[in-house]
Amino acid sequence: MRIQLGLEAVLAIGAFCAHCAAQSFQRLGTCPTLGCIIPPDQADFLPGQHFDIRAEVHAPLNGSEAIKGYTTPDPSFTLSIEREGGNAQPVSAFFNLPEPKLETWNFTWYEDLFAHAAKTPSQVRVASKAWRNVALYEPGQYIATLTYRNGSQTTVANWTVRDISPRQRAKNVVMFIGDGMTTNMITAARLIGHQSINGKYQTKMAMDQFPMLGHQMTHSIDSFITDSANSATALYSGHKSTVNALGVYADSSPNKFDDPKIESIAELFHRLRGGGVGIVSTAFIADATPAALTAHTRDRGQYGAVIDSFLRGITNYTWTNWTGPDVLFGGGAEQFYPGKGSFQGKDYYQEFASQNYTVVLNNTALQAADNSSKQLGIFSVSNMAKWLDRNVYPENLNKSSTAPDGSKAAATDQPGLKEMTLKALEVLQTRHGDKGFFIMSEAASIDKMMHVLDYDRALGELLELDDTIKATISWLRDAGELENTLVLVTADHGHGFDVMGSVDTHYLDTQKESREKRGAIGTYQNSGLSQYVLANRSAPIGSDQNLVYGPGVNFPANWDPRYTLYSGVAAFPDNREDYQVNKKGPRVPAINITGFSNEDFFVNYVDAVTGFIINGSLPVSADQGVHSLTDVPVFTRGPCTELFSGVFNSIDIFYGMAECLGLSRTSPS
Repeated sequence: MRIQLGLEAVLAIGAFCAHCAAQSFQRLGTCPTLGCIIPPDQADFLPGQHFDIRAEVHAPLNGSEAIKGYTTPDPSFTLSIEREGGNAQPVSAFFNLPEPKLETWNFTWYEDLFAHAAKTPSQVRVASKAWRNVALYEPGQYIATLTYRNGSQTTVANWTVRDISPRQRAKNVVMFIGDGMTTNMITAARLIGHQSINGKYQTKMAMDQFPMLGHQMTHSIDSFITDSANSATALYSGHKSTVNALGVYADSSPNKFDDPKIESIAELFHRLRGGGVGIVSTAFIADATPAALTAHTRDRGQYGAVIDSFLRGITNYTWTNWTGPDVLFGGGAEQFYPGKGSFQGKDYYQEFASQNYTVVLNNTALQAADNSSKQLGIFSVSNMAKWLDRNVYPENLNKSSTAPDGSKAAATDQPGLKEMTLKALEVLQTRHGDKGFFIMSEAASIDKMMHVLDYDRALGELLELDDTIKATISWLRDAGELENTLVLVTADHGHGFDVMGSVDTHYLDTQKESREKRGAIGTYQNSGLSQYVLANRSAPIGSDQNLVYGPGVNFPANWDPRYTLYSGVAAFPDNREDYQVNKKGPRVPAINITGFSNEDFFVNYVDAVTGFIINGSLPVSADQGVHSLTDVPVFTRGPCTELFSGVFNSIDIFYGMAECLGLSRTSPS
């Protein structure tokens, strides 16, 4: 039976659902009641890990949560903590801290899409206190209890301090993050980079050869789809947070830098071991995945402040001691040269140089730099050039105003992920060969190219990651550090990508109608075999159809074969698709058209002229694809691999690395 509802009935349903658990919008993600404890219920901690606590009491003035006569939040609320089996104490007494001052503020939020469309926000008054830089040392269960509204209401948070031995089992950790990388993408990269004969691959990817494979669940604390900021926070700190949050639990205050912080793996390793820290990314270096190692803000877009946190750590509150990483390599020059993009308009090349960093701006200088000094390497404006453009279509690097010095020049001498990672390892080993090192190396543009539906470039970035892993294993072996090092390869989240067959691009290009063009797609037995590993010997050597690599290097010999991959993602904007490599640079699938709303995006015709239109599956405000729910792989080798088997939560990556490095502390000394 088909039921038709009038507008009044639809609005009534919307009003009714406002009383249900919030979905599209939330008053505060970790706070289903009007009393909020942060860290929230179910939080885990490493023994001795530093963190902040905040309590908030909310008084909604309107909307479904408003209580008649309750318009001022209780300023006399109390927060107590007890270890299970012990006695509850006020939090200030428990941590031997002075009582913090009471803070008050107001905020608004929308209860659902109906309220958002009608522009009728709910208003909330808040009373709050924050306790800074505390730690729990004794493993076990803890109960935090917030009492408010004159003692009539309570909120309870159950915390677990994990029982983790402080025994150190690894000297070093090398953490590779393929941003957005999924098992399906690895499978596709293997298909185009490794030759198969009669269904049997003749070579394997480096990560294929790791002895342990697990999978991690990537969901956020208050949504089942994550972003790179929140997911990186989980990987580095063992605490899930909210989308856009870096190293904090998001609170409701107007200040983007006062949210409750959690100490990261880099901060812990620096504080407790005094070892070296390396941060490497092909993204602009203030991007979420590198930023979450040192930044603490609920707004990942505070790029200038992120750069300052790399150098100085947290300066607005007492926090763990941080004197900067030994190595910081990536793009994002606009946050370094003085101007509107840099923090307070300062010259951050000079700021780093004044703290004894060697500053390098191209690959030539990088390779020549002294390994005994700290190094800052920034190689382009924005994200760094993609492997496909650096190695196959280098003319795409000739773009003005991309040079990292802020000039009108082009950044044509950029290192790749492998060059940056190997240099970082040399610096870390030279400076901290005795105490060990932690390095995070991110292949950022797997994700960035998946977002814009540029699957060729995304898979090229993934193959570059695998090539970097292979080179790193070789470097560690030669340095005598392989058996001392946990090497971990994972992703922060995934995209709904897969390969379903092949496409005869010659046939597609010659057809005039979209329905006829779709006939070029071959599935099942008509998918055939990978043509990417077969060079076109009639093409010039070194062209995109006849590429030659050294021994043991596995990239496509032919990036422009007749038969390409029929691949795609599940969530995408309106676009045209021709299933062929874009030789002029990364794709731009959807654009805004003059005369239409800035929130409306349409098919970009020139992105795939010979292709056909694919109607988008996302709202028209989307100009690129989005992340998906999928679990992502975790490959490990070296000490502690047994900690990463099976299917586990993303926060367990942090606890496994911390256990392997022996970072647990059962007393302050």
